[in-house]
Amino acid sequence: MKILAVDTATSWQSVAILDDSRVLARHDQDAAGSHAKLLLPTIDRLFRETGLTVKQLDGLVVSIGPGSFTGLRVGLATLLGFRTISRLPLAVVPTLEGMAWNLRGTSTLLCPILNSRRGELYWALFRWTSDDRLERVLSEQVGTPNMLGSSLSESALLFGEGWTVEESAIRASISPTITVSEAPESSMKPSAVSIGQAGLERLRRGEYAGVGMSPLYVQRTAAELKYEESGGISPVALRQERVARKVNARLATARGRREKGKSGTR
Repeated sequence: MKILAVDTATSWQSVAILDDSRVLARHDQDAAGSHAKLLLPTIDRLFRETGLTVKQLDGLVVSIGPGSFTGLRVGLATLLGFRTISRLPLAVVPTLEGMAWNLRGTSTLLCPILNSRRGELYWALFRWTSDDRLERVLSEQVGTPNMLGSSLSESALLFGEGWTVEESAIRASISPTITVSEAPESSMKPSAVSIGQAGLERLRRGEYAGVGMSPLYVQRTAAELKYEESGGISPVALRQERVARKVNARLATARGRREKGKSGTR
């Protein structure tokens, strides 16, 4: 299955053409403030490199966020335009999920992290299962480094631009009983190749983007932030605390099952 995959969720623009797991062509570049200017020429360049046209593809894939509001709109609008012209199926992939595909097969809990535009962070938790499925442990969150640290109850591999920028603050918020590992530098940025691989799974399952598709912004409002600054706790923060407690309970149950399974095989 040949696909065009695009990621414009951050200042880093990534475009790739895949044939199943094989990368036919790809291009990654710093596109801060220039996604609209650079995206179409980059796609044209990859079509020339591969000798393909959009009509020879089998599908389209784009990252849907969270991330840069402008970048997300540019990427989604461009791929929606290609869908209209070609009538190809379009799959959308959450950016943090796509980043987890950078580390496919890793057994450790994964925590991809991106910067939010208000000095906060986006993150989610994932785990690769023994049968090569990506399990979402915690859905996309937005908040402070302290909120991120509170959502972790077991050792995890943290990575992404948000980790690079806020490493010290995040480490300070994590329990000393939790081991934090760093991913290779190559996995720090969203990649159209990984987005494409995740999108291929969706296309094969028939999970196509709807007509009214919009980016996944995952952003707290200014009113909620002001409420916290005044000494209160926003409804979003309260929801995130409840979610964190549920996730921690699920992880504890899963650990108990794994330990019970290990003791049973001895």
